[in-house]
Amino acid sequence: MLFLFTLRAVYYTTVWYNYSMHPFSSFSQDKEKQLPYTLVAAALWWSAVVASAAPTFPFKGIVLWPDEARDHPELADSISLEFSYVTPSSLVKDANPDGSPVIDWKPLEKLLDEIASRGHQAILRFRYAYPGENLPEFPGKRGATGIPKYIKALPDYRETFSQNPGGDGPTYYPDWSHPTLADFTMRFFRAFAERYDADPRLAFLEVGFGHWGEYHTHGTEVKLGKNFPSKAFQKSFLEMLAGVMRETPWLVSIDAAQTKYSDLADNPELTALPFGLFDDSFMHEKHDIAQGEGWNEQSWRRFGADRWRRVPCGGEVSYYDKRDQREFLSPKGLYGVTWKQAAGKYHITFMIGNDSVTGKFATPKRLLEAAAECGYAFRLASARTEGNVLIAKIANDGVAPLYHDASLAVETPNGEIKAAGTLAGLLPGETRAFRLEFPESPPKDATQRLRIVSPKLLSGAAIPLARELATCRQSR
Repeated sequence: MLFLFTLRAVYYTTVWYNYSMHPFSSFSQDKEKQLPYTLVAAALWWSAVVASAAPTFPFKGIVLWPDEARDHPELADSISLEFSYVTPSSLVKDANPDGSPVIDWKPLEKLLDEIASRGHQAILRFRYAYPGENLPEFPGKRGATGIPKYIKALPDYRETFSQNPGGDGPTYYPDWSHPTLADFTMRFFRAFAERYDADPRLAFLEVGFGHWGEYHTHGTEVKLGKNFPSKAFQKSFLEMLAGVMRETPWLVSIDAAQTKYSDLADNPELTALPFGLFDDSFMHEKHDIAQGEGWNEQSWRRFGADRWRRVPCGGEVSYYDKRDQREFLSPKGLYGVTWKQAAGKYHITFMIGNDSVTGKFATPKRLLEAAAECGYAFRLASARTEGNVLIAKIANDGVAPLYHDASLAVETPNGEIKAAGTLAGLLPGETRAFRLEFPESPPKDATQRLRIVSPKLLSGAAIPLARELATCRQSR
């Protein structure tokens, strides 16, 4: 069974990259002779997907919330990521005498384990303010903040309230004038990073302040240092996060481009921090400048046109119109823009499309196609041997780099042979050479044994590597 799956996977990765994304580009110098090979691979592609025990494209693709992923097991192998909010108040009930929070990680462990049980990884976003939302910790109080109870109980801690900002429902705002909240936030995220930064169940972390952690208080006047953290605190917080989140990429909203909230787009020292960007209204009717308003595109540009080269870009498809989420995977696209075009333009790695399952386009096959149209796409461009060394050159045919550490390896009866260097950061259109040194001559099937490994992959998951229909060349 393992052999059959491996054979199918080889064909699958070959056809996916070479047939769907750039047909007739690399199988053979004779394009007409190449067609039969391509059709054979195409015939086996779907059986490989059906037989797979894990999602095909780790770290990228269309993202569902856990409830939808749970309700649609037929999509399990077509996605690799699930998104969830987390409130600190659900994990923290009290503080130690030294001020450090007493954190009960069990609810988060349960969430991560559930997501991982489906072969998926989590994208988490901690948030304080959520308009109109009910929290079990604060029954009967719509729009309550996710601030722990012990902080809210302090006599000089005073939250503010808006009745219906932006039409989203009653909303309470944290009291950022209180030093205990700032201290708690720093301590909590340090503790989280120490525990989960290297955890393979966690793929990405989204951070921010304001409504939904999206760096705005739409419908409520922002007051820095009161209902929104001061710019000085933001600087300290983000610099701290850059120091403790080393393995898991983290992102902030493009709404942070607004100077009334943040200096992230204006202060070169802050812009240099390794935060990615997420867009919470992707592909809406006036998203791009060419479509009219273009506020989203302008915000992306404020952080630099080439930011994607070093940090990930993601987000959530728009909810401005109910058809946006339902139809963005349509071959016709939305408002004249297809998903493939949008993902390529903004170098997207992942995108929340939870309500796509309520439409007719989020089929297992279409979700796989959408995953292939964003993020990385690795291909074995060439391979040759020099004595006991296999030299493999890897190309990235995707629209973005891989942002997690990953290596090229070959499994042998005597253990794993791993190349030095990483595939992280390999840009689209570029290649990178890797050397694998064997105790003796490399096995004849070494190129077929090549795989991409990463400490951030779940057990059983694999990053696909497309292969040429060619044998390894031996140097003399």
